[in-house]
Order: sequence, then structure tokens, then C-alpha cells
Amino acid sequence: MRIYFAHGKESGPWGSKIRALAELAESKGFEVDSVDYQNQDDPDARVVRLLNILIREQSDALLVGSSMGGYVSLVASRSFPVSGVFLMAPALYIPEYEQQSYCPGAAHVEIVHGTNDEVVPCANSERFSREHDSRLHLIEGDHRLNSSLDTVKNLFSDFLDLFEVEGSRNLH
Repeated sequence: MRIYFAHGKESGPWGSKIRALAELAESKGFEVDSVDYQNQDDPDARVVRLLNILIREQSDALLVGSSMGGYVSLVASRSFPVSGVFLMAPALYIPEYEQQSYCPGAAHVEIVHGTNDEVVPCANSERFSREHDSRLHLIEGDHRLNSSLDTVKNLFSDFLDLFEVEGSRNLH
């Protein structure tokens, strides 16, 4: 199973948070890839870029997105069903973004959002969680969640444990 990471507007494909989560995923037997969106500021053009990659995917996939990457991952899951979506401080219900209603194409969506987020209100994640019965973790931290990286890693580890990887000892 491959995990596709989608970074936020002002970060890069292999920032410290994605690197930490990718290492964790690899240790559990997952393949990882992080799409580079640095030359694309339009979130909906980023969705198209991700879908063009996913079309070639031969196996089950998981999407992991941070901030704008959370929006990208969630919207892409609508057109390309995946096994799960893990969102960190997702930029949902942002007035300038094309999609304002969401229909995830994953049976399991999990969100981590910092209670001190100064960029995207955690109320946006609370709204999504209520409307779509997804698991929401409100934790101490700001938008980047760097000060809470250990907590994010623990939550991500638990999320990954829901998905069995062939050849791994990952039991449900």
C-alpha cells in the first residue's frame, strides 16, 4: 500500500513533518511518495495533479495532507476512492477554494487539528467531523503542529495500524 503526502501552501514535499511521518510509515511496511506542489498555488490545480498521479496507482492508497494539502487530499478522494485519508489542520471551508462541500471517497477519514491554529480555525475541522462522522483529534498546537509532532506521530501510527500491509506484522 502506498501513501501519498500532500504538503501545505508554504511548505515543501519533504518538510520535517512529512519526513517524520514518512519514516514512521516506511517502518510499518508502507511505500511513500510526496508530491511536489511548490510551483502550484491553486489548490484545485493541485487536486488535478494528484489525480493524474493516482490514476496510475495499481494498489490501495492512503492520502495524507497538511493544510492546503489536506484540502487537496480530501477533494481528490472524491474522484479516486482510497482506503483512508489522514488530515492535519486541513484547509476546509476556505471561501476562496472551489469546493465548499465534501464527499470523501474513503471509508476512514481522520483529522488532527491544533487548538491554537492561527491560519485555519479548528471549528472548520469540527464542522467536517460532525457532517461526515470522521474521527477528530484536537490537540495542543498551532497550524504547523511542529510543537506537537510526537502526538501527531502517535495518532498517525494508530491510523496506519488500521490498514494491513502485505508482508508486515501489522495486525488489526
